[in-house]
Amino acid sequence: MPALLPALFLGHGSPMNAIEDNAFHRAWLALGRRLPRPRAILCVSAHWQTRGATVSAAPQPATIHDFHGFPRELFAVRYPAPGDPALAARIAGLVRGVPVAVDPDRGLDHGAWSVLRALYPEADVPVLQLGLDTTRPGAWHYALARELAPLRAEGVLVLGSGNIVHNLGLYEFDSEAQPAWAVGFRERTNALLLAGDHGPLANPATLGPEAALAVPTPEHYLPLLYALGVQQPGDRVELFNDVVTSAVSMTSVLLEPAT
Repeated sequence: MPALLPALFLGHGSPMNAIEDNAFHRAWLALGRRLPRPRAILCVSAHWQTRGATVSAAPQPATIHDFHGFPRELFAVRYPAPGDPALAARIAGLVRGVPVAVDPDRGLDHGAWSVLRALYPEADVPVLQLGLDTTRPGAWHYALARELAPLRAEGVLVLGSGNIVHNLGLYEFDSEAQPAWAVGFRERTNALLLAGDHGPLANPATLGPEAALAVPTPEHYLPLLYALGVQQPGDRVELFNDVVTSAVSMTSVLLEPAT
C-alpha cells in the first residue's frame, strides 16, 4: 500500500507573512524541509469562493495578488508553480457526492502562494486549488473532503489555508492583545483537534458564545475541514504557530501517519 502523505491546515494571516522573516514564515520553511516531497498539492484557500465545488486546471497558474494597500515588494512576488490538468480531471471524477466543475484558467491566490513560497520555494511542485462554496454548511465541506482522502495515497498533499479565528472587524494592528473570546475559542477548537472529534468542528456555531466573534464569516474557517476530512485513523496531530494576535489565530495543524 502506498505511503500516505501528511495533510495540513495553515493559518496564513497577513499576506506580508509571505515575505517577512518572522516566526510564522520560519515555521513554514522548517516544515517544508521536514515534509516528504509531494507529487502535487491541492490547496483549499479562504480566497477562492465559488458556487458549488470547482477545481483549478490551468497548466501554468498565474500568481494572483488579491489584496490592496501592501508594499510594492509583495505585488512583485511570483510563484510560477505548474498546474496539473490531469489531476484536476481525476479529482472531478473522484468526488461522487457533488458535481465538481473544472476551471481551466484559475490562478493561485495569496492564500495558496503566501504559504507555498516558504514550503516549496522552488515552485516546482504542481499546485491546484479547490474553490469554497461558503453558502454550504460545514458538514457539506467535510463530506466533500472525505471523498478526497484517497489523494493522500496518490502523492497529493491536501492543504487548507485560512485562519480558525479571523475577525478583521475587531483586529487591532500593532497590538499584542489576546482577547479572551479569541483565546477561549482557540482552546476549545484545539482540544477537539487533538481529540480527533470532528463533529463539533464541522459546525463552529455550536462551539460556544465566542464562535460568533471568532468565525463571523466562514471562508477562513472552512479550509480546516478539508484537512480534517482526509484525516485517517492513527494520524498524529501536531499544532504549531499556535498564536493569537488580536482577532486572528495563526494556529496550524499537521496530520501525519504515525511512524
